[in-house]
Amino acid sequence: MKFKINNRFRAVLGCLLAVGLLFSTPSFAFQQDSLAQDTAVSATADTVDEGEADTAATGVVADTTAADGEAATATTTTSSSSSSSSTVVDEGSQIDPQVYKNMTYYILLFLIVCTVVAVVGKVLAIYELTRKMNGKYNPFANNTFQSVLLVIFLVAFLGFVYYGYAVWGDWAWRSAVTEHGERIDTMFIITTVIITIVLVLVHILLLTFPYIYRMRKGTKAYYYPHNDTIEKIWTIVPAVVLTVLVLFGFFTWRSITNVPEDLQKSAIQVEVLGEQFQWQIRYPGADGVIGKRNYKMTTPMNSYGIDFNDKHAWDDIQASDIVIPVNKSVRFHIISKDIIHSFYIPDFRVQINAVPGMTNYFQFTPTMTTEDMREKMNDPKYDFVMLCNKICGSGHYNMQKKVVVVTEEEYKEWLSTQNKYFTEDLQKEFAAVDSGDSKEFTTASLN
Repeated sequence: MKFKINNRFRAVLGCLLAVGLLFSTPSFAFQQDSLAQDTAVSATADTVDEGEADTAATGVVADTTAADGEAATATTTTSSSSSSSSTVVDEGSQIDPQVYKNMTYYILLFLIVCTVVAVVGKVLAIYELTRKMNGKYNPFANNTFQSVLLVIFLVAFLGFVYYGYAVWGDWAWRSAVTEHGERIDTMFIITTVIITIVLVLVHILLLTFPYIYRMRKGTKAYYYPHNDTIEKIWTIVPAVVLTVLVLFGFFTWRSITNVPEDLQKSAIQVEVLGEQFQWQIRYPGADGVIGKRNYKMTTPMNSYGIDFNDKHAWDDIQASDIVIPVNKSVRFHIISKDIIHSFYIPDFRVQINAVPGMTNYFQFTPTMTTEDMREKMNDPKYDFVMLCNKICGSGHYNMQKKVVVVTEEEYKEWLSTQNKYFTEDLQKEFAAVDSGDSKEFTTASLN
């Protein structure tokens, strides 16, 4: 038996050496090829330089004019030879020889690890065989060891669950700063509590049963093929819980999105246009009505595509940020210029898609100003941010707008200082168009 084991180890080591040589040989050969190519390139360059020097010298002795011509020829020849030499060098250095060395190193390391594992396995097998021969082998000891490991894992798992809620949960969670956000938070907390209870119970049962019912000497497994009561419990209870959660979410969403018509009209109107990769904001003027938009009227001057045939658009206001008053209902008109974007304000619990060719609406009431939130967070630079939550292209990461919540007096003062979309340049462009030849277009969004 000892002879067979030695032969096996010799065979394994021989395979390792063969594999090492197999992967090392190409790298050595490639290094020799690279040295040969470099030598050839340098020799060619030296020959070209000597020839050019002789030609230039002969030209100088013969005639000054001829020397000028030869110098130009030598310059052309030098540049062409240099480019050809660089081409040869580029072709010769496509793959660094270090790549082959690294690959060989990691393959050998992997094989060594496999060998170590195999050796450890053989040692354990010999140890087990020795205990059997001495009459000290316990076939059930490994069952107890593995079941104890599962119990230890259970304790660690429950500790990490507690740590996640106590530390990471407190770090990541912030209460909503809108009226409807409180309802969404309530729904989220209830769902999280139910899920956590199920998570803990399932893992306790899953990881303690192997210890309680592990195979021991003198015990016999109990065959328990079927139980209607247990199957009814684990089928009906989850179905009822999930149904309640779905209905809870459905009615919560309806209460947020189904706003009475009188509240829709009395709210502050704000239009948000998404495009790759920015947001444009439009407020109504003194008339309180947002003018129509027609994508066919988009020009370099009128990138928004506002239809200035609609007089409600003449006093519309453009803004660099979203500024809204606290404790006032705000109705957002969300549209898109190109592809699907997503209007998303995490602190407000607001998210809805911006879809080309249609207008989506979201109405909410903020309950905390930006300054109050900064004091609460103890962060003087904290801002509410509106993001795009749909991956819309390479500039998606940069598609955001600052949302500022102020008092009503500050909002009115800010609004009075903003510029209108219908600038003097746009008025000239609009006046240059013959109104008699203008056509009736179907607007892209009716607000």
